[in-house]
Order: sequence, then C-alpha cells, then structure tokens
Amino acid sequence: MAVAVRLSALSKKFGSLAAINNVSLSVEEGTIHAIVGENGAGKSTLTKIIYGMHLPTSGELSIKGEALRFTSPREAIKAGIGMVHQHFMLIPELSVAENIILGHEGTSLFHRLPLKKAKSLIKKDAERYGLAVDPDALVASLSIGEQQRVEILKLLFRHAEIMIFDEPTAVLTPSETERFFVTLRSLRDTGKTIILITHKLDEVLAVSDTVSVMRKGEIVGTMPSASVTKEELAQMMVGRNVLLSVTNPAATPGEIILTINNLCYRTTRGEMKVQHLSLNVRAGEIYGIAGVEGNGQSELLQALWGIAPEGTIISGTATLKGASIIGKRPGDIALMGISHAPEDRLRHAVITEYTVFENLLFGQHRERSFHQGIGFNGPAIKRYAEKMIADYAIRCSSPENQPLGSLSGGNQQKVVLAREMSRPGISLLILAQPARGVDIGAIETIHNKIIEARDTGMAILLVSSELDEIIALSTRIGCIYKGSIRHEFSQAEVELKREAEHEFQKEIGLHIT
Repeated sequence: MAVAVRLSALSKKFGSLAAINNVSLSVEEGTIHAIVGENGAGKSTLTKIIYGMHLPTSGELSIKGEALRFTSPREAIKAGIGMVHQHFMLIPELSVAENIILGHEGTSLFHRLPLKKAKSLIKKDAERYGLAVDPDALVASLSIGEQQRVEILKLLFRHAEIMIFDEPTAVLTPSETERFFVTLRSLRDTGKTIILITHKLDEVLAVSDTVSVMRKGEIVGTMPSASVTKEELAQMMVGRNVLLSVTNPAATPGEIILTINNLCYRTTRGEMKVQHLSLNVRAGEIYGIAGVEGNGQSELLQALWGIAPEGTIISGTATLKGASIIGKRPGDIALMGISHAPEDRLRHAVITEYTVFENLLFGQHRERSFHQGIGFNGPAIKRYAEKMIADYAIRCSSPENQPLGSLSGGNQQKVVLAREMSRPGISLLILAQPARGVDIGAIETIHNKIIEARDTGMAILLVSSELDEIIALSTRIGCIYKGSIRHEFSQAEVELKREAEHEFQKEIGLHIT
C-alpha cells in the first residue's frame, strides 16, 4: 500500500525543550491511523507540523512521496491536507455554506459569492458520506455533532485527501460518536487517509487500522490496532502498568448537604440557560451530572460559586445544609464549607506566573497552621506543599521557585485538585471536568482521590462530559439537557448498570440529546 505521509527523523525544539525528537513514521493511504500518548508526549506538535502550523527543527516530511516543507496551513491545504481541531473553527453567525466556502470562495473582490454552486457540492458530499446538514442553517443553531459535520464537509470542499482529527469525540454523545465512526470508515473506504488524535483507547481500538504510541516526544511503537489491547496501549503510553478502572465500593450516603430546587438562570441577553433544575447531594456520595457541553452545566456552576456575570437573573434556591448560597461571593461560599475545582482553571483557579507552592496555598493562606507571628510559617507551608506534590504525583522540579505555567496542563490540574480536595472543613466538593487535560496515568490517581474523599463523608457534585468518568465514579447520575435534569438514575440503577458500561452510555445518551 502506498504511503500518504512519511516523517523521517523529524524533530522540533522550542528553545531548549525538545517537543518531538527524531520521529520517523509512515501513514498508509486509505487507512485510519491513530496516534495516542500522554499530555505533552508530542502528538499535537507532530500534527501541527504536518498541517503547516509549525516548522520542524530538523528532519523531513513527505506527502505521497514528495518532500515538502509547509510554512503555513494554506500550503498544507493546497497539498490536500485538512485538519479538524478539537475546538471547531466556525463562525456562528454565518450559514453552513458560508462557513464551508470561507477562504475558498473561488471568486474575486466585488463579485457575488458562488453560493448556489457551493450548496450543490455540499449536498452531494453530505449524501455520499452521511453528513446530513442544512447548507442554509446558521451554525449557531446546530448541535455539536452537526457542527463537526460542517468541519468535515469543509475538508471535502477543499478536496482534502489527508484528514487530521484532534480529539474529535471530546464533546460528542455516544450516539453522535457512533455516527462519526461510520463517517470515518466511509471516508477511509473512498480512499481518504485519516490521522486520529485521541486519548480514548476504546475508540482507538474500535475505529483505527493502525495505532502509534508516543511517549516523551518519541514514537515507542506502531502496530495494527487489532493486535493490541487497551491495557497494553496504556502501559506503552505511561511506561508502567495502569489500572484503567477505578475500584469503587458501594457508597453509604448520609444527610442531604446540597439542595437545589427549581433553579433558573437567565443571561443578560435573555437566554434561559438553566430551567427549573432540582437535585440534592448527600454526604458520602458522588452525584454525577452527565450531558453534552453547553446544556447549562457552566451556568449552574457559576450560580453555585457566585461568579455569574452582573445582570444575570437567578431564581429558585440552592442551599448548603439549609443555608442559601445564591447571591454570595466565592470567598463567603468557601467559608461555608464548599470547595470548587472549576472547568476553566486558567480563568478561575490558578495564576500561572506564581510558583507551584503559591498556587497550592491559594485560598488556604488564612489558615492558622500556615502562620507564625505576623508572617507565614515557611516550614509548615513546605511540608503541606510537598505532601500534596507526593500524594497527587505532581511533576515539577523546583516547586518553591517554579512558575505553575511551566508545568503541563495535566500537572496544573493536579495542583488545583490537590488544593481544593485538601481544604479543611469542607462538606461539599464541586468538581467540573476533573480529568480534562490529564493523561491516563494521572487519571488513575485523581479518580482514586475522589473516591477517597467520598468515603470520608464528603458530598461531591461531579460535572463531566466524559460518560465513562461519570459512570465509573458516580453514586447517582442526573442527565442534563437544555438546562434541566431530564432523568435521574438511582444508586441501585447505577450499581446494577455499571458493569455494562457501553450499554449504560447508550442509555444515558438517550437522555442528554
């Protein structure tokens, strides 16, 4: 079989940091080739070189036998390469057709756009590959799955023969994921070459023909997907054996800690993001909220943590042991006994210019145990920080002096979780996307810590777009759709269905779409 993409001794350095080192790889035409690896392993750098976003420091890139050196994505597009980024590159206010032809209008200034011809081509591609979408619809009105179809149609409109997908199922429901896989196979069967970047090993084995594993900027193995197991892939990625499923003994819930009743959230633009949402969370349980992102999860978290934008209208109630938390400031909410690891750590949880020690101390700097006289107790802070670094396996070289921003995203997330889960006097822990951006080895540590916190009697509200995470950790599960809990699975139902995870995901999917 002919080779579509060949990398020969490719390296890329950013200053003294070698993001990828001496990588050689061949991707055969008409195949789905998955690339997996921990955060910082070099996957994104590799694909960005293929797509012209980075120039290699050394080595050679060949496309269909021709040595090429792209200086921009436009050059890569001309060579028949397309990329669908994890965060879609679409303009909500434009129609599907307008987004697809944007930058490739095929007309000169002051001439009418050839929309009629473009729509005809779009419809043909949509029918051929099962990408049902209305060319006249505004992108803002589309579901996440439909927006992804637009991105694929955009590549087809540009005649891409090599397609790169970066974490394509991160925001899809189980049913959307299955439809996406059908599309990938259809593209492959018509001769397209697919490069798939994902951290979901089940999906790698389900859809890819070949898989390459990266670790610390190098390719450590390439093999047929049918010849390897999920456990073997995880071991290659991390360099050690990894437990892929957390041990989760049955919970023993106690008193109700958090009560939310008829909560509504209306934005300053009049959009109702949370609609009559009600739930409760008990001590010693994990209440998981499952749903596709954009269905009110972010606004619910804003209301519970007191960070809703000025002018937002919030009605209904949310109480901690009977005391209202609506309308209070984050500092006051924290003093009530609530800890929060937010979904956007860079905006709401860390200051990357500050050291690892300082970020671990935020919010706990008033604790008496960290003070001595009129200043801080340096040895006590150091003991606490070193314990957190050890307990959560935070990889850093000099935490007293090292800026948090020099750590990988996964290690930054572990700093946030270590700090928030270790606060004294906490009765409610709110976790939003706790394993986002965290590699497979670290997920094992984080999930075990969440179970440990539950077993101490803490009430935990878990918001995650990862259904396998929700199923693995939750005591009860609430399915959120368009701002309200559409269905709730009881503790008995969750424990009964957990073993059949794939079927349970499908069942949850029916309630979140």
